Amino acid sequence: MIRGIHHVAISVPDFDAGLAFYTEAFGFEVVQRSDWHGDFPQGDAAIGLDRTDVQMAMLKAPNAYIELWQYSHPEPQDKTARPCDLGYPHFCLQVDGIDEEYARLSKLGMTFVGPVQDFGQSSAIYGRDPFGNVIELYEIRNPETAQLPVGG
Repeated sequence: MIRGIHHVAISVPDFDAGLAFYTEAFGFEVVQRSDWHGDFPQGDAAIGLDRTDVQMAMLKAPNAYIELWQYSHPEPQDKTARPCDLGYPHFCLQVDGIDEEYARLSKLGMTFVGPVQDFGQSSAIYGRDPFGNVIELYEIRNPETAQLPVGG
């Protein structure tokens, strides 16, 4: 039985900077940290890679988790997805006060595709964290009449 989505994983090139950004910008709480350096065959088997060298942290949000990863081996490829690419091209954070969050997150290193778009009963905007990962901000002003978030 599927109970729901537990977490979204995010790969970053600088673990400490990623951890600082996601805890400061979004207030996520670190609930688990681990690392291994080519010496965790069971982890490698679960991931499907060999002799991985990683740092990871599980971050708790109010209703879900974010899992932050930095791989040193195998060396990651520098490819960031566009919202139209296959795979997991973005995740969405529901916010209150989207204009204030837009301004605050911009100061913390997020870049946005443009200004917040108002859809009447909701607003949304896509942006990127300092590492290029796409994050949507979505505000619902009236849950009874709001449309689903853009792309979500």
